[in-house]
Amino acid sequence: MASVNVRDQKIEQQRQLLEQKMKQKRQNSGMVQANDLRVGSAKRPISGSRSRELHELGNQIEVLTVGDDVGEGSGEEEGESVPVCSMGRDASTDDVCADAAVAPLQGRPRRDVSPSQTAEIEGSVEGSVETFVITPAKHGTLYKCRIARDRKGMDRGLYPTYFLHLEKDYGKKVFLLAGRKRKKSATSNYLISTDPTELTRQADSFAGKLRSNLLGTAFTVYDNGKAWRKNHRDPPRHELAAVVYDTNVLGFKGPRKMTVILPGMTPDRQRVTIAPQDDSESLLERWKSQNFDDIVVLHNKTPVWNDETQSYVLNFHGRVTQASVKNFQIVHDSEPDYVVMQFGRISEDVFTMDFRYPLCALQAFGIALSSFDSKLACE
Repeated sequence: MASVNVRDQKIEQQRQLLEQKMKQKRQNSGMVQANDLRVGSAKRPISGSRSRELHELGNQIEVLTVGDDVGEGSGEEEGESVPVCSMGRDASTDDVCADAAVAPLQGRPRRDVSPSQTAEIEGSVEGSVETFVITPAKHGTLYKCRIARDRKGMDRGLYPTYFLHLEKDYGKKVFLLAGRKRKKSATSNYLISTDPTELTRQADSFAGKLRSNLLGTAFTVYDNGKAWRKNHRDPPRHELAAVVYDTNVLGFKGPRKMTVILPGMTPDRQRVTIAPQDDSESLLERWKSQNFDDIVVLHNKTPVWNDETQSYVLNFHGRVTQASVKNFQIVHDSEPDYVVMQFGRISEDVFTMDFRYPLCALQAFGIALSSFDSKLACE
């Protein structure tokens, strides 16, 4: 009997140790995984000033979901192959940050039943590429894109080039933009061009740029104008978007948090001009001072913890196949089911990027580039 009691005590001790390890893993897990349940919309607390909806700026936004065409007859298989990491970490070897990776939903995503889905179409380039990339997306249209990262060559490990293409039927694609980090710059500075072979400010193809602060936690997307200077006749450049990454508090390993600030939209769905002549008029300073006139504030959708997979999960509706801290969906607090933009990894150097109104391709590409660069955003 004594030996039986000793054995039972050891079993109980092992069970308690296992529970402690599982609890610690939940607290420290860095992976956002997929599951076969539809992720609910976890809203952030909405302040009174932040709760103004997109249509308060003259735009009635329909509730749609990225990837809603996944279902019967689509190319998605029921047993969609996605990596599952039991350790709750990104599989990439250069992941040294404390933020959580985001993985796609496993299995067949449950279709949303919003009646407005039938009105949504897949977008295509209309007119010149130079005009298309700065024009807000058409309402009720989804633009499915892909970003390829080229790290080949002498210095492209440190300064890779990113190529954005619009996906078309039968595997075809249309080139839209290319971006590359500039060398010898005090802060991260990406030049964006409509010509993949002419990545210079002097070229006619120069479309805009992305610039960060010293810490790599705040980014601004500009058009191809010049910085405002007193007594200069040139019109000041326009700010198209700003992105802020929350700092990781006390090393807690959870999903990273993004805030995206956009110029507001007019009643006829044109972008409000934000052309600062001093720092106080910039998108970042307006957001910091809680001056929400003529701007729209968005956030990344909060993933949900899944006890079964011991990871955070988010529904990408079949458009993302690998876990990464870079994977995200951007929504407005008052419209959490309307995914303005989503971005995620499908292979080591290939990512999908889908966007809707009110974004344009240049805004969405700049936001995606900030995810590659942010010091908080490791592979």
